[in-house]
Order: sequence, then structure tokens, then C-alpha cells
Amino acid sequence: MPNLIRRYFVSSILLGVLLPFGAFAQTAAPQASSPPFTLKPLGHDIYAAIDDAKGDAGANSGFVIGENGVLVIDTFENEAAAKQLLAEIRKLTKLPIKFVVNTHYHLDHVAGNAVFEEAGAVVLAQRNVAAWIHTENLKFFGKNIKPEQKALVEGLAAPAVLYDSGIELILGSREILVRVFPGHTGGDSVVIIPDAKVVFCGDLFWRNTLPNLIDASTEKWMKTLESLQSLSAPVTYVPGHGEPGNAHDVEAFQGYLADLRGLVKKQIDDGKTGDDLVGTVLPAIKEKYGQWNFFGYFAKRNILDVDNELLGTKKIPQPAAAP
Repeated sequence: MPNLIRRYFVSSILLGVLLPFGAFAQTAAPQASSPPFTLKPLGHDIYAAIDDAKGDAGANSGFVIGENGVLVIDTFENEAAAKQLLAEIRKLTKLPIKFVVNTHYHLDHVAGNAVFEEAGAVVLAQRNVAAWIHTENLKFFGKNIKPEQKALVEGLAAPAVLYDSGIELILGSREILVRVFPGHTGGDSVVIIPDAKVVFCGDLFWRNTLPNLIDASTEKWMKTLESLQSLSAPVTYVPGHGEPGNAHDVEAFQGYLADLRGLVKKQIDDGKTGDDLVGTVLPAIKEKYGQWNFFGYFAKRNILDVDNELLGTKKIPQPAAAP
């Protein structure tokens, strides 16, 4: 669980306001004796780095080793974890780190970019990430953000190569497809390795885990999940949070979004708002999804976010004007 974003949601749920917090400020902490993630081989020189149970890395990451270089997908919530990922890669190969793909702008996926830039990698992302990484991320510290926290966000290493709908990357004979899909933030990419049938989904897929919907457009998101399920099976899907899964797991996550939208819409149609709406929807959601990870953190917030989305009152990041 991303510590910073977790604290944002806990504070906003319990207090109704945004509070400052300092987890992200600890990026210079000494490296632990063991990495804050589990490295999982997926075959074909592809590895998923799965965040530990305490959320010390903030999110999942991963990497692909090709014949002449390495591609990294996302760089965790802090530089200490990113340095440990780099060390794990170096145990497996001395090939250059050529590319980093940020699947979206959220802090828990981009805070280690500078570590890999210093190692020689080029950071790529969908066009909106370049601006949002330094602006939209400020909200996770609340309105009383401290100067040092603001400086940390503004100092994040932004992507140097931008694309609109996708890009192809080549590592020797290995082709890697990066494709943009809507839903989670408005600037989300998935990384597809066709020869291995592995897809790194970023936060467009949360396996058995309630998602962060702060920037989400859930109707578009459900269509994206249909597209991901249409890939030629069998496919291993690496989520932004949770363990790697299959098409059934992606379908289950799509079912959560559909159930949530349907339940909230019914209460809106019945004239319910605020606490009354939440009090009616929450038990129904808990009955089916109460065992999923982060239920206690995100369930109420998810209901309110979808309520605002359906009412048209939700604030979501807007794409920058085309150059």
C-alpha cells in the first residue's frame, strides 16, 4: 500500500479534510538489509517487484531484460526502494538500463525516476505525466503542504520522452509495446511484452484490492479492462498493487467497478446523498469485497468518488493543451 496515498485517504475519510504527512519526505532513508519488495520471476527474463505487506515500496514495479538492455516499469514511492531495485537488476545483468516507463503520474510509481536516470535510463510516459508529476502530486500532502514537501514533488525527475497514444521500444530482438488506456488518471500506460504474454498494467489493474479512484473515470476504466481481457490468452497481468494475476482476476476487478457504479447510481436515483448513500452502499460492497486488500482504507472513499463522478461534480486532472 502506498504509505503517502494511504495516509491521504485515511485522513480525508476520518476528518473530512486533507492533512499533511511526511512518509514521502523520507526518500533519503538508509537502505534496509532486505528489499521492501519481493522479486518474482515471470519467465523470459521478466520480473515483477511486488510491494511488501507494509507498503514500504509504495507500489509494484518490474523490469524486462533484453539482449542489449533493460526496461524498468515504474520506480516506487521512494529513492531507497528504487536503489534496491537497481541493485537487484545488477545481480542479474550488467546490461545498460535503457528505459523507464512511468505507467502514470502518482507519487508511488515515479519517485525513484532519478535513480534510474543517473544509471543512464531514459524515462518515458504519456504526455500528461510530464506536467502532472509536479502539480497534481501536490494534493497528496494536503493544503498545508510544507516547503520541503513541495520541493520534493517539484524536484521529481519528470519523463524526458513523451507519447500520446503509445510507443514501441526495442531491446535487441525483443519488441515491447506501450499503449495508453483511459480510466485511472487520464494518463495511464500499460506495457505489453508480446513474446512472453506479460502485461504490466500499472494502476489500471488492482488484484483483489480496492483501488484509488481520486482521479478515475470508472465508465472508461471498465472498457479498458475489457480491452485488456481481449488479449490472446494466457496472459500474466502485473497490477500496480497486489500479486500478478490472470484474465479472471482482471474480470473480477472490472466486476468491482461495475458493482460499485450500479449500487451508487441506484441510491442517487432514490434521492440519497452523503452519509445516507454511503451507509446503504457500504454493507453491500463489504458483503462481496470486504476481504479485498485496502477495503478499510478505500471503501468509503470509493463510494464518494463514484457519487461525485456520476453527479458530474468530481474534479479530475485535465489534459494539457496540445503543443
